[in-house]
Amino acid sequence: MNPDKYKHIDDGELLKQFYADKNNEWLGILLQRYTLLLLGVCMKYLKNEEEAKDGVQQVFLKAITELHKYKVDYFKSWLYMVAKNHCLMKLRNKAQQSLEINEKLLATPDEAEDKNKFVARDIALTQMETALQQLNAEQQQCITLFYLHKKSYHEITAQTGYSLLQVKSNIQNGKRNLKIMLERLQQHEQ
Repeated sequence: MNPDKYKHIDDGELLKQFYADKNNEWLGILLQRYTLLLLGVCMKYLKNEEEAKDGVQQVFLKAITELHKYKVDYFKSWLYMVAKNHCLMKLRNKAQQSLEINEKLLATPDEAEDKNKFVARDIALTQMETALQQLNAEQQQCITLFYLHKKSYHEITAQTGYSLLQVKSNIQNGKRNLKIMLERLQQHEQ
C-alpha cells in the first residue's frame, strides 16, 4: 500500500479499516503519519537522537502489539501517550540503574558503623594513654614493657632490675589502677 494514496483518509477511517480486517498495513500508514511526532516526543524526553530513534521503534512495536487489544478512538493522542510513557519508563529505569551503580560505587558496607568503631577505638586509646601516664613510674614502666612491647616477666626483670615479684606486682596493680582510671575517664565523658 502506498501511504500517499491514503492521505485523504482521516485517522478514524484508517482505524476502522484496521479493526475490520486486522491488516497491519492500515496501522503502518497511521504510524508513518506520526513518525516525526514520535521522534519529537522521544527527543524531548530522552535528549539523545539514537535513543529517540530506538524509542520510536519501540513505540511502533508496542502499537502493533497493543492496538489489537484496545478500541482506540483518537490514534494520535493514544500514540502520543504511548510514546510519552515509554520515554518516562526508560528515564525512570536509567535513573534507577544509575542510582544503584552510584550506591554500589560510593557506599562502602556499614560505612557509618565502621566510622563509629574507629572513633570509639581512637577515644579508647586516648583514654588509655591518659590513664597510663597517671600510674606511678614503676607500674607505668612494667605495664608498657609487658603489654606494649610484649616482654616476658624475665625480660622485664633483666631490663629494669626489679625482682620477679615486683614486676608481677607492678603489672597486677598497674592493670587494676588503669581499669579504675579508665572507668573514671569514661564517666566524665558521658
